[in-house]
Amino acid sequence: MLTEKRHSQILSILEVKESVTVSELVEELRTSESTIRRDLAFLDRNKWLKKVRGGAVKSESGIILTEPNVPDKKKIFVSEKEMIAKYAASTINKSDFVFIDAGTTTEKMIGYINEKKATYVTNGFNHARLLAKRGMKVHLMGGEVKESTEAIVGVSCLEMLRKFNFTKCFLGTNGISSESGFTTHDIEEASVKRLAAERSYVTYILADHSKFDKTAAVTFADISKACIITDYVTNNKYNSLTVIKEVCK
Repeated sequence: MLTEKRHSQILSILEVKESVTVSELVEELRTSESTIRRDLAFLDRNKWLKKVRGGAVKSESGIILTEPNVPDKKKIFVSEKEMIAKYAASTINKSDFVFIDAGTTTEKMIGYINEKKATYVTNGFNHARLLAKRGMKVHLMGGEVKESTEAIVGVSCLEMLRKFNFTKCFLGTNGISSESGFTTHDIEEASVKRLAAERSYVTYILADHSKFDKTAAVTFADISKACIITDYVTNNKYNSLTVIKEVCK
């Protein structure tokens, strides 16, 4: 089994059971104890779970203190992100003027986008390269490059955003909660997300189920201000707060 798939299955098991032993994971995933211990160490290091003696427990705190880097985030919930991205791409029409946020799930959208008559704007420099490679009309935002998330942020980026009026924008998030709304770790990235949402007729948040009931440092939008595309919702209270598309249902 691929490492990414094991990580996703471990986290999915914890969503249901809240605690699991190494021996249970060895049996469930049919792999070695040493492999499971390495997986738990990786997931604990990136704050996806809490490693305890003999196993792991679901992270109790809804506060996200650190953000995994892009290579590590690409290894988590791979198949779920693919389904979310595929649905998101299907909502784009030929007349759309689209903003695509930097991020691992939004990046996966690009492989599913077929509408070449739409115009795309992004603050993800790798996103811009992939869009151009597929023959799309794309504008890359200017500004400061944030290496850890491969995003372009800063004053110049915001000045450019203020000139645009998007029909749709697609944003990533680090956390979703009923109290704090949509949150991210970085003030400058939050500023870009907030303004992009304000300049868009419709805003979509792309987030797998692990993002719910989590809060990062900075709120960039109230939960009622965007539609959510997710694999599935673990807490039904969110369905009454905004429009949610569950692609695994």
